[in-house]
Amino acid sequence: MDCVENARLQSKVLIESLPYLRQFHGETVVIKYGGHAMKDEALKKAFALNVALLKLVGINPVIVHGGGPQIGKMLEQLNIQSHFREGLRVTDDATMDVVEMVLVGKVNKEIVNQMNLAGAKAVGLSGKDGVLIRARKMEMVISKEAQAPEIIDLGKVGEVMGVNTTLLRSLERDGFVPVIAPVGVDEHGETYNINADAVAGAVAAALKAKRLLLLTDVAGILDHDKKLIRSVNMREAVNLFSDGTLTGGMIPKVKCCLEALEEGVEKAMIIDGRTENCILLELLTDKGVGTEIVSDRAAQAACNCVLR
Repeated sequence: MDCVENARLQSKVLIESLPYLRQFHGETVVIKYGGHAMKDEALKKAFALNVALLKLVGINPVIVHGGGPQIGKMLEQLNIQSHFREGLRVTDDATMDVVEMVLVGKVNKEIVNQMNLAGAKAVGLSGKDGVLIRARKMEMVISKEAQAPEIIDLGKVGEVMGVNTTLLRSLERDGFVPVIAPVGVDEHGETYNINADAVAGAVAAALKAKRLLLLTDVAGILDHDKKLIRSVNMREAVNLFSDGTLTGGMIPKVKCCLEALEEGVEKAMIIDGRTENCILLELLTDKGVGTEIVSDRAAQAACNCVLR
């Protein structure tokens, strides 16, 4: 490709992004960062640059990150055995200490450093900072046919009860990018390990974010033929539970998306974090790189626009 043709292509991309830049200017976008995008060096740099660019053009990104593999590696090094129930790590006191050390002390600061190098003013937070994430112990009850319900004690695994939006709004106004480790605290000061997808959904709901993006290691929601489903509304998404389309880790991701949409988020996206510049491609281009779940209100508004 010669220089002129390359310039034309770049100009076309910029023009295509213009209506999206207008649409998202001044809005909040919550991004859950995890999976392969946190391990591959090229993807880590691209992620940081994507976030820095969003902030530069007037969009307010808020990052919530995971760190399961890093926690598992540290627990192994310390000879602390991990136990999982229903896909969740049982978190005793010793494990909670490691979770907090890895998520807050190591992973969070590495992400912050990468973003600052890219030109974003990032600030690392845990749920303890300013009581950002109020939590409570998660109660899990498994019901089985013809058997008494089983109560599972997951230890210090929590669920979100509230989010301090005042702190996040203050950081946004001052030009900072909040980077949140998914650790919460209850009214007695007890610390809890919380699923990062759930935290991202709760933060998006509390901030009434324009978009919620969950980075995954798959293309998005796949149908029974393993083909990408590009768009569903909330009612269609609920049907994916009953017809068996959703399995494994995709179930809690879609649940947290639906909860965020119920609270006023316009769209939630489950996107392929293995694709370089996936955030910009999803937000600022016509096609995107994953599955969007649209609130029923947004779907109705779009329908009304077409009818008019």
